[in-house]
Amino acid sequence: MKRILKILLLILLGYSVYTGYSLWTYGADDHIPEADAAIVLGAAQWNGKPSPVFEGRLKQGIELYKNDKVDYLVFTGGMSENAASSEAEVGMKYALNQGVPKEDILIESQSAVTVDNLINAKKVADNKGIDSYLLVSDQFHLKRAVGMAEDQGMDVTGVPTAYSAYETMETKMPFFVREWLYMMMHQLTHLFE
Repeated sequence: MKRILKILLLILLGYSVYTGYSLWTYGADDHIPEADAAIVLGAAQWNGKPSPVFEGRLKQGIELYKNDKVDYLVFTGGMSENAASSEAEVGMKYALNQGVPKEDILIESQSAVTVDNLINAKKVADNKGIDSYLLVSDQFHLKRAVGMAEDQGMDVTGVPTAYSAYETMETKMPFFVREWLYMMMHQLTHLFE
């Protein structure tokens, strides 16, 4: 029995190290393919302005659009209890101020969590005949988000924002650990579906 326990612990340790490494290095490839649209995952908005995390994601999405990597931008995120507007609407306003034409912007403003962001973004994009996506978020969030998008049958490539608000080890480590745990929970729960 002790031997089986040791083997299970070694397997669990190996799995943890592997997932941590894959999360830490995800998105290191500099090649970004072209796609129909970039989905920019929402983050907090403060009084109608994007939070620093959300602004970093918005900048990356707009850069992809301006560099002709995508034809459309899809902004996601609903409205918190006391907010005047949704994250998606704040994202759209930000992009319009950066010169992105309104006809190239799609929004889904109903969701509050990543999986719902993706489900609702796909519904909005399907109406435009969009088939392929670049998914924009912060590096440590991206691997789990791409996995969720693939679970929805989406043809997706993750693009970590180069403008992340998580710049120092002090800000990166808590975010990394949280996403590492979320990713392992996501993967383990899929084993039993």
